Amino acid sequence: QVQLVESGGGLVQAGGSLRLSCVASGRTFSTYTMAWFRQVQGKEREFVAAVSRSSSNTVYADYADSVKGRFTISRDSAKNTLYLQMNSLKPEDTAVYYCAATSTPFVSARVRPKYDYWGQGTQVTVSS
Repeated sequence: QVQLVESGGGLVQAGGSLRLSCVASGRTFSTYTMAWFRQVQGKEREFVAAVSRSSSNTVYADYADSVKGRFTISRDSAKNTLYLQMNSLKPEDTAVYYCAATSTPFVSARVRPKYDYWGQGTQVTVSS
């Protein structure tokens, strides 16, 4: 069982930056593919970024086209923490951001139903 707790959301002006954090419980954090999703009320939860398990030799990252070049996902296994650095924020980035974990291979990282564990979400609001 893995518990995920996000933090770092808030209100920021367009062009600004925020860093989200997600602290995971348990000793197997390094074996999970981790991701960030976001959801606007009334819409489906959408993929933002994912990072492969840090227990392998090479760590991979993947990004939605809408955030590529602006957002950076990273993980710190010593702290059991996942991060999302968000720069050049736009009003369309406004959403609730969720951290998620899956034991399935990284090739399925964009597939929302593959994720076994979810955090409670943190609100990000970007004003124009």
